[in-house]
Amino acid sequence: MGLVTKYRLWQTATHYHEFNNRLFLSQEAHLTPKTANYFIQHFVDPELDDLLNQNKEMATITILDPDYPLSLKECFCPPLLLYYQGHRELLAGRKLAVVGARNMTAYGQNALKKLLPEVIDQGITVVSGLARGIDGASHRLTLTHGGKTIAVIGNGLNRIYPHENADLQMAIKKNGLILSEYPLDSRPLPFHFPERNRIIAGLSAACLVVEARQKSGSLITANIAVQENRNVLAVPGSILQPLSKGCNELIAEGARPALTPEDIIEELASCRV
Repeated sequence: MGLVTKYRLWQTATHYHEFNNRLFLSQEAHLTPKTANYFIQHFVDPELDDLLNQNKEMATITILDPDYPLSLKECFCPPLLLYYQGHRELLAGRKLAVVGARNMTAYGQNALKKLLPEVIDQGITVVSGLARGIDGASHRLTLTHGGKTIAVIGNGLNRIYPHENADLQMAIKKNGLILSEYPLDSRPLPFHFPERNRIIAGLSAACLVVEARQKSGSLITANIAVQENRNVLAVPGSILQPLSKGCNELIAEGARPALTPEDIIEELASCRV
Protein backbone atom coordinates (compact mmCIF):
# COMPACT_ATOMS: atom_id res chain seq x y z
CA MET A 1 0.00 0.00 0.00
CA GLY A 2 1.12 3.53 -0.70
CA LEU A 3 1.65 6.29 1.82
CA VAL A 4 -1.68 8.01 1.14
CA THR A 5 -3.64 4.76 1.49
CA LYS A 6 -1.93 3.91 4.76
CA TYR A 7 -2.64 7.33 6.18
CA ARG A 8 -6.25 7.22 5.00
CA LEU A 9 -6.68 3.93 6.87
CA TRP A 10 -5.18 5.54 9.96
CA GLN A 11 -7.52 8.54 9.70
CA THR A 12 -10.48 6.17 9.35
CA ALA A 13 -9.37 4.13 12.35
CA THR A 14 -8.94 7.16 14.59
CA HIS A 15 -12.20 8.73 13.40
CA TYR A 16 -14.25 5.65 14.32
CA HIS A 17 -11.91 4.58 17.12
CA GLU A 18 -11.84 1.14 15.55
CA PHE A 19 -8.43 -0.46 15.16
CA ASN A 20 -9.04 -4.18 14.67
CA ASN A 21 -12.05 -4.67 12.39
CA ARG A 22 -10.17 -5.01 9.12
CA LEU A 23 -13.20 -5.42 6.90
CA PHE A 24 -14.89 -2.34 8.37
CA LEU A 25 -11.75 -0.25 7.99
CA SER A 26 -11.27 -1.40 4.40
CA GLN A 27 -14.82 -0.41 3.50
CA GLU A 28 -14.82 2.95 5.27
CA ALA A 29 -11.42 3.90 3.83
CA HIS A 30 -12.75 3.00 0.34
CA LEU A 31 -9.94 0.60 -0.49
CA THR A 32 -10.02 -1.16 -3.82
CA PRO A 33 -10.82 -4.90 -3.58
CA LYS A 34 -7.20 -5.82 -4.31
CA THR A 35 -5.79 -3.44 -1.69
CA ALA A 36 -8.45 -4.43 0.85
CA ASN A 37 -7.56 -8.08 0.44
CA TYR A 38 -3.87 -7.31 0.90
CA PHE A 39 -4.58 -5.23 4.01
CA ILE A 40 -6.76 -7.92 5.58
CA GLN A 41 -4.29 -10.71 4.81
CA HIS A 42 -1.22 -8.78 6.05
CA PHE A 43 -2.70 -6.98 9.05
CA VAL A 44 -0.66 -9.30 11.26
CA ASP A 45 2.82 -10.28 10.07
CA PRO A 46 4.46 -13.06 12.14
CA GLU A 47 7.61 -12.92 10.01
CA LEU A 48 8.12 -9.25 10.87
CA ASP A 49 7.52 -9.98 14.54
CA ASP A 50 10.18 -12.70 14.40
CA LEU A 51 12.66 -10.33 12.73
CA LEU A 52 12.11 -7.70 15.42
CA ASN A 53 12.52 -10.31 18.16
CA GLN A 54 15.82 -11.39 16.59
CA ASN A 55 17.10 -7.81 16.36
CA LYS A 56 16.77 -6.47 19.89
CA GLU A 57 18.85 -3.37 19.14
CA MET A 58 16.12 -2.16 16.78
CA ALA A 59 12.99 -0.58 18.20
CA THR A 60 9.96 1.35 17.00
CA ILE A 61 8.26 4.67 17.61
CA THR A 62 4.65 5.22 16.60
CA ILE A 63 2.59 8.29 15.83
CA LEU A 64 0.80 7.72 19.17
CA ASP A 65 3.95 7.93 21.29
CA PRO A 66 4.36 11.14 23.32
CA ASP A 67 7.86 11.81 21.96
CA TYR A 68 6.85 11.45 18.31
CA PRO A 69 7.92 14.85 16.89
CA LEU A 70 4.99 17.24 16.50
CA SER A 71 6.64 18.84 13.47
CA LEU A 72 6.60 15.47 11.70
CA LYS A 73 3.08 14.62 12.83
CA GLU A 74 1.78 17.82 11.21
CA CYS A 75 3.33 17.03 7.82
CA PHE A 76 1.69 15.44 4.79
CA CYS A 77 1.25 11.69 5.30
CA PRO A 78 3.41 11.39 8.41
CA PRO A 79 4.87 7.91 8.95
CA LEU A 80 2.67 5.94 11.31
CA LEU A 81 5.61 3.92 12.54
CA LEU A 82 9.36 4.42 12.44
CA TYR A 83 11.99 1.80 13.11
CA TYR A 84 15.05 3.19 14.82
CA GLN A 85 18.51 2.44 16.13
CA GLY A 86 20.41 4.71 18.45
CA HIS A 87 19.47 7.61 20.67
CA ARG A 88 15.72 8.24 20.49
CA GLU A 89 16.06 11.43 22.55
CA LEU A 90 17.57 13.16 19.50
CA LEU A 91 14.03 13.49 18.16
CA ALA A 92 13.67 16.41 20.57
CA GLY A 93 15.40 19.74 20.00
CA ARG A 94 16.06 21.99 17.02
CA LYS A 95 17.10 20.24 13.80
CA LEU A 96 18.62 21.30 10.48
CA ALA A 97 18.22 19.22 7.32
CA VAL A 98 21.34 19.16 5.16
CA VAL A 99 20.99 17.76 1.65
CA GLY A 100 22.95 17.91 -1.56
CA ALA A 101 24.54 16.15 -4.51
CA ARG A 102 25.77 12.57 -4.35
CA ASN A 103 28.70 13.47 -6.63
CA MET A 104 29.90 16.17 -4.23
CA THR A 105 32.71 18.46 -5.37
CA ALA A 106 35.55 19.92 -3.33
CA TYR A 107 33.57 23.18 -3.26
CA GLY A 108 30.62 21.46 -1.60
CA GLN A 109 32.83 19.75 0.95
CA ASN A 110 34.61 22.99 1.80
CA ALA A 111 31.25 24.77 2.11
CA LEU A 112 30.17 22.20 4.71
CA LYS A 113 33.41 22.68 6.64
CA LYS A 114 32.88 26.44 6.65
CA LEU A 115 29.20 26.47 7.55
CA LEU A 116 28.40 23.52 9.80
CA PRO A 117 30.84 23.49 12.75
CA GLU A 118 29.44 26.63 14.39
CA VAL A 119 25.90 25.35 13.85
CA ILE A 120 26.85 22.02 15.44
CA ASP A 121 28.39 23.88 18.39
CA GLN A 122 25.00 25.50 19.00
CA GLY A 123 23.55 22.06 19.77
CA ILE A 124 21.62 21.84 16.51
CA THR A 125 20.96 18.28 15.31
CA VAL A 126 21.94 17.66 11.68
CA VAL A 127 19.44 15.53 9.74
CA SER A 128 20.32 13.95 6.42
CA GLY A 129 19.83 10.80 4.34
CA LEU A 130 23.07 8.80 4.71
CA ALA A 131 23.59 8.88 0.95
CA ARG A 132 27.00 9.26 -0.64
CA GLY A 133 28.21 12.81 -1.20
CA ILE A 134 26.84 15.75 0.80
CA ASP A 135 24.62 13.59 3.01
CA GLY A 136 27.44 11.36 4.22
CA ALA A 137 29.87 14.27 4.53
CA SER A 138 27.45 16.22 6.73
CA HIS A 139 26.96 13.21 9.04
CA ARG A 140 30.72 12.61 9.27
CA LEU A 141 31.49 16.25 9.95
CA THR A 142 28.86 16.35 12.70
CA LEU A 143 30.23 13.25 14.41
CA THR A 144 33.81 14.54 14.09
CA HIS A 145 32.79 17.70 15.95
CA GLY A 146 30.98 15.74 18.65
CA GLY A 147 27.59 16.86 17.39
CA LYS A 148 24.18 15.22 17.11
CA THR A 149 22.98 13.68 13.87
CA ILE A 150 19.96 11.76 12.55
CA ALA A 151 20.07 9.63 9.40
CA VAL A 152 16.79 8.85 7.62
CA ILE A 153 17.29 5.90 5.30
CA GLY A 154 15.29 4.34 2.47
CA ASN A 155 15.72 0.67 3.39
CA GLY A 156 15.40 -1.64 6.35
CA LEU A 157 17.66 -0.92 9.31
CA ASN A 158 19.38 -4.29 8.97
CA ARG A 159 20.61 -3.44 5.46
CA ILE A 160 23.62 -1.29 4.60
CA TYR A 161 23.22 1.23 1.79
CA PRO A 162 25.33 2.57 0.23
CA HIS A 163 28.00 0.03 1.12
CA GLU A 164 30.78 2.62 1.24
CA ASN A 165 28.97 4.24 4.19
CA ALA A 166 28.87 1.03 6.26
CA ASP A 167 31.27 2.44 8.86
CA LEU A 168 29.29 5.67 8.99
CA GLN A 169 26.00 3.83 9.51
CA MET A 170 27.56 1.93 12.42
CA ALA A 171 28.93 5.16 13.92
CA ILE A 172 25.52 6.89 13.71
CA LYS A 173 23.83 3.85 15.25
CA LYS A 174 26.24 4.18 18.19
CA ASN A 175 26.39 7.96 18.58
CA GLY A 176 23.32 9.31 16.75
CA LEU A 177 19.98 8.04 15.51
CA ILE A 178 18.97 6.09 12.40
CA LEU A 179 15.33 6.14 11.29
CA SER A 180 13.41 4.20 8.65
CA GLU A 181 9.73 3.71 7.94
CA TYR A 182 10.50 0.52 6.01
CA PRO A 183 10.39 -2.90 7.70
CA LEU A 184 13.51 -4.94 8.31
CA ASP A 185 14.95 -6.55 5.16
CA SER A 186 13.38 -3.87 2.91
CA ARG A 187 15.61 -3.16 -0.07
CA PRO A 188 16.58 0.43 -1.07
CA LEU A 189 14.02 0.73 -3.85
CA PRO A 190 14.12 3.92 -5.98
CA PHE A 191 10.73 5.25 -4.85
CA HIS A 192 11.76 4.96 -1.19
CA PHE A 193 14.12 7.91 -1.43
CA PRO A 194 11.60 10.60 -2.46
CA GLU A 195 9.35 9.22 0.29
CA ARG A 196 12.05 9.43 2.96
CA ASN A 197 12.76 13.03 1.89
CA ARG A 198 9.45 14.14 3.43
CA ILE A 199 10.66 12.77 6.78
CA ILE A 200 13.97 14.64 6.53
CA ALA A 201 12.09 17.87 5.78
CA GLY A 202 9.35 17.19 8.33
CA LEU A 203 11.73 16.61 11.21
CA SER A 204 13.70 19.78 10.58
CA ALA A 205 13.13 23.44 11.33
CA ALA A 206 15.05 24.48 8.21
CA CYS A 207 16.67 22.88 5.18
CA LEU A 208 20.14 23.67 3.84
CA VAL A 209 20.92 22.69 0.24
CA VAL A 210 24.65 22.62 -0.45
CA GLU A 211 24.99 21.40 -4.04
CA ALA A 212 22.18 20.35 -6.36
CA ARG A 213 21.49 19.82 -10.02
CA GLN A 214 18.19 20.86 -11.52
CA LYS A 215 15.42 18.30 -10.86
CA SER A 216 17.49 16.51 -8.23
CA GLY A 217 16.44 14.69 -5.08
CA SER A 218 17.83 17.55 -3.02
CA LEU A 219 15.41 19.95 -4.69
CA ILE A 220 12.57 17.54 -3.94
CA THR A 221 13.46 17.81 -0.26
CA ALA A 222 13.71 21.61 -0.52
CA ASN A 223 10.32 21.83 -2.22
CA ILE A 224 8.75 19.62 0.45
CA ALA A 225 10.30 21.90 3.09
CA VAL A 226 8.71 24.93 1.41
CA GLN A 227 5.32 23.18 1.29
CA GLU A 228 5.62 22.42 5.01
CA ASN A 229 6.47 26.08 5.79
CA ARG A 230 10.09 25.34 6.62
CA ASN A 231 12.84 27.86 5.95
CA VAL A 232 15.16 26.97 3.08
CA LEU A 233 18.77 28.07 2.64
CA ALA A 234 21.07 27.33 -0.29
CA VAL A 235 24.80 27.66 -0.87
CA PRO A 236 25.32 29.83 -3.96
CA GLY A 237 27.81 28.78 -6.59
CA SER A 238 29.22 29.47 -10.02
CA ILE A 239 26.71 29.95 -12.82
CA LEU A 240 29.01 27.70 -14.87
CA GLN A 241 28.81 24.79 -12.42
CA PRO A 242 25.94 22.29 -13.00
CA LEU A 243 25.89 21.32 -9.32
CA SER A 244 25.26 24.96 -8.36
CA LYS A 245 22.37 25.45 -10.75
CA GLY A 246 19.74 24.03 -8.40
CA CYS A 247 20.99 26.10 -5.46
CA ASN A 248 21.17 29.30 -7.49
CA GLU A 249 17.62 28.75 -8.71
CA LEU A 250 16.40 28.22 -5.14
CA ILE A 251 17.97 31.54 -4.17
CA ALA A 252 16.34 33.23 -7.16
CA GLU A 253 13.00 31.85 -5.94
CA GLY A 254 13.47 33.25 -2.43
CA ALA A 255 15.71 30.87 -0.47
CA ARG A 256 18.21 32.58 1.81
CA PRO A 257 21.82 32.43 0.58
CA ALA A 258 23.95 30.54 3.11
CA LEU A 259 27.13 32.59 3.18
CA THR A 260 28.10 32.26 6.83
CA PRO A 261 27.21 30.03 9.80
CA GLU A 262 25.34 33.03 11.23
CA ASP A 263 22.94 32.93 8.27
CA ILE A 264 21.91 29.41 9.24
CA ILE A 265 21.75 30.11 12.98
CA GLU A 266 19.62 33.22 12.44
CA GLU A 267 17.29 31.33 10.12
CA LEU A 268 16.86 28.55 12.65
CA ALA A 269 16.14 31.08 15.38
CA SER A 270 13.26 32.47 13.33
CA CYS A 271 11.64 29.08 12.69
CA ARG A 272 8.40 28.18 14.38
CA VAL A 273 9.14 24.44 14.76
